[in-house]
Formats: sequence, structure tokens, C-alpha cells
Amino acid sequence: MKPLGTLAFLGATLISSAAFAQQAMYVAGSGGSVQRLFQTQIIPEFEAKHNVKITYVPGISSEIVAKLQAQRGKQELNVVIVDDGPMYQAIQYGYCDKLAPSRVYNDLYEFAHFGGRAVGVGLIATGIAYNKASFQKKGWAPPVSWLDLTDKKYAQRFTASSLSGTYGVHTLVTFARIKGGGENNIEPGFEEIRKNLAPNVLSWSSSPAQLAEMFQNNEIDVAVWGSSRTMALKNTGFPVEFVYPKEGAVALLPAACSVVQNSAPEVSQAFVQYLVSPEVQAKLATEGWGPTNKQTKLDDKLAAQVPYGDDTIAKMAIVDWTKINEMRADWTNRWNRTIER
Repeated sequence: MKPLGTLAFLGATLISSAAFAQQAMYVAGSGGSVQRLFQTQIIPEFEAKHNVKITYVPGISSEIVAKLQAQRGKQELNVVIVDDGPMYQAIQYGYCDKLAPSRVYNDLYEFAHFGGRAVGVGLIATGIAYNKASFQKKGWAPPVSWLDLTDKKYAQRFTASSLSGTYGVHTLVTFARIKGGGENNIEPGFEEIRKNLAPNVLSWSSSPAQLAEMFQNNEIDVAVWGSSRTMALKNTGFPVEFVYPKEGAVALLPAACSVVQNSAPEVSQAFVQYLVSPEVQAKLATEGWGPTNKQTKLDDKLAAQVPYGDDTIAKMAIVDWTKINEMRADWTNRWNRTIER
């Protein structure tokens, strides 16, 4: 029989181990350089503070939402970070828990609130990227308008995303708005793209890596692209520049939510709050995600590379994802029949 002192010591050790046992947590989000930022700079600090072990699960937004659907009722993911369109779908399908109250949410721009179920953790602009060196060589002025992309001089030197990608949706809605329509009247967008934009397209690509290669291989000079992707390519030394068109760049918001009925609800809510803190927002800006927290401070160089500041943000367009998601399947079928034939 063990001495009482030994038993007491073992009991205290077991209680202590249980008290300090790490929770496991799974966060799904973008891969590539964003994943590296999370794993090296964002997640470790949160793990240390909350005694949790986070596994980062990379994937594209549509795949992450599909995973939530496949795991309905037995969710393995705790927090998901996806683009705004898929996030609205996730909320509609009931995959996102109601956000716990937090004062940090009071500091967010109004457009970063997703009905109390998710928050925008970054702001990306969809606009025009162009090869500055190539434009200078050809004597071309930089594009300033969405309609500049229909100029015949760009024939086979231009690319854009198909409707399977968010940039493609933004392109369709933007041209519809410019021509007098919008989400509720998409016909003018299809007409303008079919007649005047599509003839310039070398190939439709929803792959950021493929589009970057097309620039680097001198296959294209100009593209509809995101500010964050343009920033990443520019940081490699490639002479690419990003333009906010005069009609307005379109806002794209990576958004986060705590998954319903997940295994670690409290720490999941804390992680979402952590993502919109000014400190983490400043780190996300290094990957081209403009801050959604108005209290975030950036140095001048970084501020110039991301959507930042009230003046810039006020000029950005917001799309109606509720209407888009309702019509997207029909639009995609029509796109495949009439645009990408």
C-alpha cells in the first residue's frame, strides 16, 4: 500500500495535469503565404495565452464550406476563415454560431459585420493589375476605368477570373452596374462582357498562381485581380501595379466565424475576437489584407499597399451577396453557355 503522502502527491499531480491540459482546436483558412503567417506569427501567441493547440487546415473557401456541410452535426472545425460570398452561404446554412459580445467589435467598419454571426477580418480590393514595365515599353497609359479593359489594344493580353471565382463575380456585377443594371438586373453585365470584354481575354483563370505565372511569363499585360495578390507578386520584384478604378474597386472580405456546436466554443469565440484586434490586423496587413478594425495603425509604406483609411474605403463598392448567392448557379450556367464556350 502506498503512503498517504504519495497518494496525495499523485492526486495533486493528476488534478494539475487535468487543469493544464491543452484543448485541441482546428482553424480552416487560406493556404500559401497566409497559412505561413498564421502558423508563424498569429497562432503561437494565441496558443500560449489560451493553453490551446491549434491545427491549421488550409483550403479554398468553397472547399471549407463543403467540409462544414459534410460534417453537419459532428463538426471537426472550430473556426473557419473564408471569403465573404461563401461566408454568407455558411451563415445561411446554419454553420456559424452567434458571436459572443465583445467590445472589439465596436471598432470595426460597418461592412465588416455579418449579422452577428461572423466578422470581416481583412479587406481586399478587386481592381486592375497591370505590368508597368510592359505598359511603358508599349507607350500605354495606365488603365483608370473598368471600361478601359474593353480596349481592343488589350486583345489576348488580358485575363480575368471565371464566374467560379470571387473576382469573376465582382467583374460581372461591376459591368452590370456600369451599364445601368446590377445584382437585380444582371443582363447588362453579360451583354458588355460577351461583346466587349471577352474578346480581349487570353484565357479565363480562377487560379491566383496561374494568373501570377501568366504575368511572369509575359503572356498578359493586364488583369482583373485582387490588391493582396498584386502586392504578393510585386514583393517578388515583378513590376506590377494595382489600380483602384474610378468607378470603384470592389470590396472582398475574408471573414471568420465560430462553428456551431464545435468542441471548444469559448476559445473559438476568443480566437475570432483576437483576429480583429489591432495587433493581429496589422500582421494580416503584411499579407495584403487591409484592416477592418478602425483603430489599426500601419506605417506609410504598408498603408499604401492595402485598402486603408476612411477615404479609400469610402470609394469601394459592396456587392449584395444574398442576391448573388441566390442567383449564382443560374448565372454560372449562363456564363458557361455564352461567355466561356
